Amino acid sequence: MKRIGVISDTHGTFDETLRHFLKDVDEIWHAGDFGGLEMADEIAKFKPLKGVYGNIDGGVIRRVYNEFTVFECEKKRVLITHIGGYPRHYSPKAIRLIQTSKPDIFVAGHSHILKVMFDPVYQLLHINPGAAGLFGFHATRTAIRFVIDGDDIRDMEVGEWPRRK
Repeated sequence: MKRIGVISDTHGTFDETLRHFLKDVDEIWHAGDFGGLEMADEIAKFKPLKGVYGNIDGGVIRRVYNEFTVFECEKKRVLITHIGGYPRHYSPKAIRLIQTSKPDIFVAGHSHILKVMFDPVYQLLHINPGAAGLFGFHATRTAIRFVIDGDDIRDMEVGEWPRRK
């Protein structure tokens, strides 16, 4: 059993609000736009981190993190990328990655819009955790946490906090 925290679009923010929400997870998945390698390192010091770079992340972070990552967690195959879209509206690159890696869980960020939905076409759970950072057009910061236990995904919770002006 693993407790997973999912965040994206931190844009340089990993504050006490996020630390408190993620304190009991076993690992964090980050769907890009860290806001710098220092931010990724800070998150990785807090909890084990799996992540990808986003469109705002520069050359240094792109040498450490890939555009996408595929891995196994318990009995689930996971695909993470930053710009991926969502069911029936995936980017062409995301469709190719989904078709070749056949994930059970597909995590994407970029939109700053929290969205969790099952995709019946590709038989996967799509997760976009929205934006956890302070910068962007979103009015509410969001993050997700849940449990993967073997083949079971359960206890999904959404954290929501007003973005400071």
